[in-house]
Amino acid sequence: MRIPFDLRTVPGLPCTRMPGSVTVALSPPGCRRLKAGFAIAAALTFAVCAFPLPAMSLPQKHETRHEIDQLEDEWRNAVLTSNTEELNSLLSDDYTAITASGTLQTKEEALESLRTGRLHFTSLDVSDRKVRFYGTTAIVTSLANVQATTADGPVSGSYRYTRVYARDPQGKWKIVSFEASRVREPGPHRRNEIR
Repeated sequence: MRIPFDLRTVPGLPCTRMPGSVTVALSPPGCRRLKAGFAIAAALTFAVCAFPLPAMSLPQKHETRHEIDQLEDEWRNAVLTSNTEELNSLLSDDYTAITASGTLQTKEEALESLRTGRLHFTSLDVSDRKVRFYGTTAIVTSLANVQATTADGPVSGSYRYTRVYARDPQGKWKIVSFEASRVREPGPHRRNEIR
């Protein structure tokens, strides 16, 4: 079905035949020519407006980065003071950790370990923090210098860790995953050591 349209009926618009133009008929019979470039520009404008890029603006990104930094500080304070209530609010219900020894740990196991004193941090200095965002996910990598006691005895050293945050349905950031790896001192490697 063709809808007739004649831009000549719009006051102030001349009807001139232009090379490379197209005819658009919309109202009473007649002709109105538009440059093909105008039609393409209009289509591109529509496409950009209809499908905006999901990029985070700089102020939003800065505020969100600040929010993640605060949560990282809250996590550090919670483990240093064995504050299981604070840690419980930071971890998602389906939280999973891979410890430096390679064992899996659930939220309940992490809280129990802190509550019973099987893991007690005496020093935890964090540096080299980097935060990256992927939609509603934030990935934090850092270097942690640790002094702690465990059921197996004292532990100290440097560890690289990755912590993953995701927004829950209420819009709050929750820690969903954690993995730590011990930083090996330079020197000869043992034969069976993974490099």
